[in-house]
Amino acid sequence: MTWIAPSVQRRELPTVAGEREMLQGWLDFHRDTLLAKCAGLTGEQLARHSNPPSSLTLLGLVRHMADVERAWFRIRFAGERIGNHYFTDENPDADFDDLDPAAAEASFAALRAEIEACDKAVADRGLDETFTARRGRTLSLRWIYVHMIEEYARHNGHADLLRERIDGVTGD
Repeated sequence: MTWIAPSVQRRELPTVAGEREMLQGWLDFHRDTLLAKCAGLTGEQLARHSNPPSSLTLLGLVRHMADVERAWFRIRFAGERIGNHYFTDENPDADFDDLDPAAAEASFAALRAEIEACDKAVADRGLDETFTARRGRTLSLRWIYVHMIEEYARHNGHADLLRERIDGVTGD
């Protein structure tokens, strides 16, 4: 039986809320949006390239965001000593380049698990808490939330175009 990406019901955005709830709401909305753009597609469709020579695919975006979530929330901010899911120093584009359509279900599960782990890692941390990033920059948890919303929003635009090319589906 061929695995098909499941349907996703996007959570409602908060319209009046405190800062943390608003940031979390927008991040969750964009997380859901990426998965919703993939709903109903097979692993083969998810791994279909947009326009060669670009290596951009929906499956690559899912894998990329699992690594980005982990890198910012758990490795950099929370200081967990764990590796990335896909990319390495030797192969920084492995999240996009080393695709196996048969592993799409596992890639989706990895993103969902990573989201849960990231939310748990920062649940009791303050938005003003800081860490030192590469190049000696001091960044806050608030900065990570804003950056992740931007990262998902940009890639969700890519996902719109990828999905339309695959089967003509467009949407929010």
